[in-house]
Amino acid sequence: MGAFLLLFLVFFPFLASYFVYPLRHKGRKYRIIFVWTISALELAAALGLLLVPAKAVLPQVCGVGLRFESGSLHTLMAVLAAFLWLETALASRDYFADRESLNRYYCSWLITLGALMGVFLASDLFTLFVFFEIMSFTSYMWVAQNENPNALRAGQTYLAVAVFGGMMLLVGLLLLYHLLGSLIFERMPGLVMALRPEQYGELLAAGLFCLTGFGAKAGMFPLHIWLPKAHPVAPAPASALLSGILTKSGVFGVLITSRYLFFSRQEWNMVILALGCATMVLGAVLALFSVNLKRALACSSMSQIGFILVGLAMQEFLNAEDALAAWGTVLHMMNHGLIKLVLFVSAGVVYVGTHSLDLNVIRGWGRNKPLLKLFFLIGAASIAGVPGTSGYVSKTLLHESIVEYIHVLEHAGMSTADFRMVEWLFLISGGLTAAYMTKLFIAVFVDRRAENQKFSAREYMGRPTRIALGAASFLLMAFGLTPGLTMQPIAQRAAVFLRSGEFHGTMHYFSWTNLQGALISLAIGAAVYVLIVRTAFCRKTADGAAYPDLWPEKLDLEELVYRPLVRGLAFAGALCARVAGGVGDFLVLAGEKLLYLKAPGVFVPKRNENFGVYARRPKRFLIGETFAFDLTLAGVGLVGALLYIVLR
Repeated sequence: MGAFLLLFLVFFPFLASYFVYPLRHKGRKYRIIFVWTISALELAAALGLLLVPAKAVLPQVCGVGLRFESGSLHTLMAVLAAFLWLETALASRDYFADRESLNRYYCSWLITLGALMGVFLASDLFTLFVFFEIMSFTSYMWVAQNENPNALRAGQTYLAVAVFGGMMLLVGLLLLYHLLGSLIFERMPGLVMALRPEQYGELLAAGLFCLTGFGAKAGMFPLHIWLPKAHPVAPAPASALLSGILTKSGVFGVLITSRYLFFSRQEWNMVILALGCATMVLGAVLALFSVNLKRALACSSMSQIGFILVGLAMQEFLNAEDALAAWGTVLHMMNHGLIKLVLFVSAGVVYVGTHSLDLNVIRGWGRNKPLLKLFFLIGAASIAGVPGTSGYVSKTLLHESIVEYIHVLEHAGMSTADFRMVEWLFLISGGLTAAYMTKLFIAVFVDRRAENQKFSAREYMGRPTRIALGAASFLLMAFGLTPGLTMQPIAQRAAVFLRSGEFHGTMHYFSWTNLQGALISLAIGAAVYVLIVRTAFCRKTADGAAYPDLWPEKLDLEELVYRPLVRGLAFAGALCARVAGGVGDFLVLAGEKLLYLKAPGVFVPKRNENFGVYARRPKRFLIGETFAFDLTLAGVGLVGALLYIVLR
């Protein structure tokens, strides 16, 4: 029975996706009811795994077989994914009420669900990689769904990062398999322990490749560039999933890489801690500057991923005393998924009512909408770590793990300066979170509406959307008010996957010591909002407040670094390939023709009289007209150069 549930969760959505198009011909309501039904069945099957732990193997698939397993973090993430899919399915009916051309969206929506289940239920890295790549390409459809210039450009960025991350991950897995001989999770720690000291360099290289691949999907700095671009243009229900659960597939991979390969390596821990701190702080700063509602929430997701990475690093440092860090890590993964469901679906309600996400346009729209105001307030309070919400519990555990390690260093007579700085970065980032969420809440639900703004008079939120928001908001409050009864058992069970130690003692979540951390962050947030946001980021005008966009466009990392870098690599690859002679020209021609045949207009611009074979246009070399195409041709050119060096 357990094996059947595993395979059902992974492959049933794939099969169901084939019925989306035929059902639309019968009517819109049949399609949405079908989507609701599939989501409900997936949630029921995921909950069934709580009672029936299982393993399943499909031998010889892709040559080495696919392996699945339930239990611990596997099951928690599967249940969370199924719940979020059902909730966003409910919200989709109202959000897409006036839209057509949704067959592609719902088809990719179901395939992505099955692929994500394959990621979370995988018991080896090869299985995880197969479904990870499927998920990356099908979720691209969500970003490009609206097909306007901004959506297509954001889709190019998303696809380029996905392709780059996938290539890095594949290289890492090949190195790992060569080194260890197995990619099964439970075998990897023993195989790593058996390595000779001189093999550690190869292991580190493989780990860095894997970290790059998984970090790209997680939105980890410096590969976060797709997050602020994709969310403002993607439909709100898709944004809730991209932010709430798809980023966790990348985090899931980082957890495996760290805990199963580098569980006792301090240098690796420092890398994770540094990346976590940078992601945490930069995401909060970007969110504070943003004047687009969904862009601010996207940058917020980046920041919360940083919090999770800091928790992972602290688990590594604490070693056998890492229970609180492990609990905080898995609980913040769960909380963030629920929080972003509430916030992004609420943002979708605002967009449907205003057809805008600009704070200067939507300000004051929610003043007379108490139910939506309550839901958004619960999500905002939870992500800011206000006591009584679930976000407070997970952030308290993460903060306590930092404090605990500082005490360990003090007892050992070692310097605590670095980790006291980490603690303050943690508290300041929490304060910035409170500041930007206050900014968003006041702009949408408190500020006076501009006199010239006329919004739709239709019902602003249908019953399915109210159910989705109400269920998630209830969980955020119920978990936050009863952490010992609800959240701690979940954390203890899920942390087994992270190979955490036992916690000996009683955790007093609402003791004065633990409340102090949250109150310091909230005080920092209040100070930032009053002294900075209301003075520099908000200007009074004749008809109310205005929110200027103060972030310099030149500081866009994609435009400043990545696109020029990729074009430079493309040029260098083209030059090398042309020097290589026949081999390089053949590879360029074959690659260009193959990409055009497989995906005209996506990787390669649609052919016209001005677009010819690059080998016949030396002035153009390999510089394509899309980011993803440039990246691909850069790889083709470099391969040609390597072949030339080998064969000359």
